[in-house]
Amino acid sequence: MVVADLRPVASPVWQARLSLDLAEARGRTVIRRREHEGPLLVQRAFYPEGDGTAHLYVLHPPGGVAGGDELDVAVALGPSARALVTTPAATKIYRTRAAEARLRQTLTVGRDAVLEWLPQETIVFGGARAEGVTRVTLEDGARYVGWDIVCLGRPASGDDFESGRLGQRTELWREGSPLVIDRVTIEAGAAARRGAWGWAGRTVYGCLLATDGTDELVTDIRQAVTPSREGDLFAVTRVGSVVVCRFLGSSAEQARRMFAEAWALVRRHLLSKNACPPRIWAT
Repeated sequence: MVVADLRPVASPVWQARLSLDLAEARGRTVIRRREHEGPLLVQRAFYPEGDGTAHLYVLHPPGGVAGGDELDVAVALGPSARALVTTPAATKIYRTRAAEARLRQTLTVGRDAVLEWLPQETIVFGGARAEGVTRVTLEDGARYVGWDIVCLGRPASGDDFESGRLGQRTELWREGSPLVIDRVTIEAGAAARRGAWGWAGRTVYGCLLATDGTDELVTDIRQAVTPSREGDLFAVTRVGSVVVCRFLGSSAEQARRMFAEAWALVRRHLLSKNACPPRIWAT
């Protein structure tokens, strides 16, 4: 007689790290140093714009983040470097009974450099527990535009994020002084998830930050970017020199569309060039 061993098998925990140093060299931004441990990597830089801006795709082959996983990405731009960093697909954070997952992004933008940090959305499964921190440090003359889009649960699959927790913090610093520190903690059972004064049952939120903003840019975004779905909310304001756009709704597609339209205006105002969506977004 064969007796099956029904003891639980420990799931592997990913501890992955990616570190990139980018530098301007003869009119083109290049990867000067690349180090990685575990399943996080960048294969090569692409140059679709003709002005030397490097487009980089951060790859995470497992495709998802489980309890106890730790992903650490560090990107540093040297003086006058220009880069757009994105991901080839949405990041999925899976349900867990183990320790929470941790995701850290440390972004350093050198003097007169430009970083566009535009990852695709993060899908947080019901039962997931995760903590995410993005810290951006800007030197004199550096410019930054970045967004974050989060989807709670998967309503089309019956996952309404009935349990779980997500904590996120985004910090934007220049020369040792904070420009914006944005924190949000989402508890599945919290009243804010359902209350009319809070999310009112909406499942998708996002935030876009752009430095060196102006009142003219805020006005242009307000006039050009409007929700096309009833119940979706989009707001724009300026906090000191930073333009802040926020989305709250129930469609990741709508969040991406509105942020992409705002990003196009940011590029036109602050970088004097048109938007050039990464090719990976269309695949």
